[in-house]
Amino acid sequence: MPNAPVSIFSKQLGDHFSIADVFDRFAGRPGCLWLDSAATAPDRLVRYSFLCSDPTETLVAESTGSDPWPLLSQWCSRLPGKLRPDLPPFQGGIAGLLGYEAGGWLDATGPAPICAAADGSSTPPMSLGWYPWTIAVDHHRGQAWIIAHSEPDLAFAESILSSDAPAPISNPRHQTSHSISSCPEHATGVDGVVSNFSSQEFRDAVNEIVNRIRAGDSFQVNLAQRLTTAAVESSPSLYLRLREANPAPFAAYYNGGGFQVLSSSPEGFLQVREGHVETRPIKGTVSRSADDQLNQRLANELTASEKDRAENVMIVDLMRNDLSRVCTDDSVNVTQLCELETYQYVQHLVSVVEGDLGPSQDAVSLLKACFPGGSVTGAPKIEAMRTIAELEHHPRGPYCGSIGYISTPLDADFNILIRTITAIGGRLHLPVGGGITARSDAAKEEAETWTKAEGMLRAVLPTQSEAE
Repeated sequence: MPNAPVSIFSKQLGDHFSIADVFDRFAGRPGCLWLDSAATAPDRLVRYSFLCSDPTETLVAESTGSDPWPLLSQWCSRLPGKLRPDLPPFQGGIAGLLGYEAGGWLDATGPAPICAAADGSSTPPMSLGWYPWTIAVDHHRGQAWIIAHSEPDLAFAESILSSDAPAPISNPRHQTSHSISSCPEHATGVDGVVSNFSSQEFRDAVNEIVNRIRAGDSFQVNLAQRLTTAAVESSPSLYLRLREANPAPFAAYYNGGGFQVLSSSPEGFLQVREGHVETRPIKGTVSRSADDQLNQRLANELTASEKDRAENVMIVDLMRNDLSRVCTDDSVNVTQLCELETYQYVQHLVSVVEGDLGPSQDAVSLLKACFPGGSVTGAPKIEAMRTIAELEHHPRGPYCGSIGYISTPLDADFNILIRTITAIGGRLHLPVGGGITARSDAAKEEAETWTKAEGMLRAVLPTQSEAE
C-alpha cells in the first residue's frame, strides 16, 4: 500500500547558522537528538547535521517487554513516500536509539551478562520517537532550515529556537550512584577511572576467545571492557567538549530521559537513499598523534597487517551476507576494501559495501537483517554474540547499537555507537573494545582499547589531559 502523502514545510535560517550555538535551548528537552557531522572527513560523510526534540510519540521498549520491531514496521508504513529533493534527507520522521540488546528480539543470543542490572546502569534496548520537525544543516551549501510536517510544527520549533532560556537538564553531581557491590570494579592506572575487567581478566577473556576460534566456534569475536568514571558536569556541556576533543563524522547526542548518549563515532552503519544501501564497516585501528613520521609508520604497519586485513575482510563478508537477505540479486558489491581513513586520535581500515533494496523491503527490514553491525559482533554473528554475552560482564546498552533516523521507508541513516559515553545515575560509562581473531595478542588487544578511549578520556578528564 503506498504511503500517505505528507506536506513538507520549511523555513530557511540565517547565514552561518550553527547548531552548537543553540544546542543549550534543546539539550534538556524530551528526546533531544543531535545527529552531528562534527569531523573533517571525506566530504560526503559530513554533509548534514540534524537537531530535533519533543517527539509526539515514543517507542521505548524494555528488555523484559514484548518485541517492538513489528510496531517499528508499522511506524515506517506511516512515513511519507518521498522526500523534498531541495532539502536535506531527514525531513522529520522516526529517529533515536537502537541499543545493542535490541538485537535480542531478532536472534537468540544467550543469557544476559552476569551484572545485567546490579549497578543501575541499564538503558532501554529501543528508544525511538516520532519527530514531526527537525533543524537541518547542509554543511556543503552553508545553509540551514527548519523542516516540518505541518505549519504548527514549524512554529513550535521556531519558538524554541527563538527562546534565550536553556532547557534544564539534571546535574549529575546531584544524583546518587547505585551500589555496585555485586559487580566488582578494578583500578585502571588512570586516576578516577575503573573498569569492569581487571587487566588480567581482559587478557584471559581474549585468550579464551582465541582458543574458541581455534576450536572452530567462530572466526572473530568483538570483546569490550567498560570504563567508568564519575560525572562532574551536565551531559550537554560534556558533549560540546567531546565533539571538540574527538570530532567524528557520525557523532550524536541523545537525551533519553533518565540517561544521555554522547557519541563521537567514526563509523556509519546503514545509509539508505531511495533504496540504495551503503554500509561502512571499520576494522583495524592504530593511534594518531602530532608526529607525522610516527603516524605514517603506524599507517604503513596497519595497511600491511595480515591480522587487521583478515579481520576487516571477514566483516565485509558478513555484511555482504546480511545485505543479500534484503537486497536484489547481484546488486551487493564491495566498492572500497581496507582503505585507510584518519581521525583525530586514530587511523582505521574502512571498507564499503553497497546494494539495492528489493521491491518488498524497507528501512526497517534492512535494520532487522543487519542489526547489530557485524563490525561490533564478529563472525559468524550469532555465535559471536553468544560469546559476548557469556564473557562480557554487563549489557552493552547503547554501545555497539545505533543512533539515526528513518525519513521515508527508503531513506534512512544510522551510525554504529562506538567511541560512545552513556551518562546515567551520576556516572559515565565508556565501553571500548576490538575484534579478536586467532592471531590476536592479548596485551596488544588490551592496549588497543585504551587507544580508542583516548579521545573520550580527554573530554571526560580535561584537567588531567592538559597536565600530561
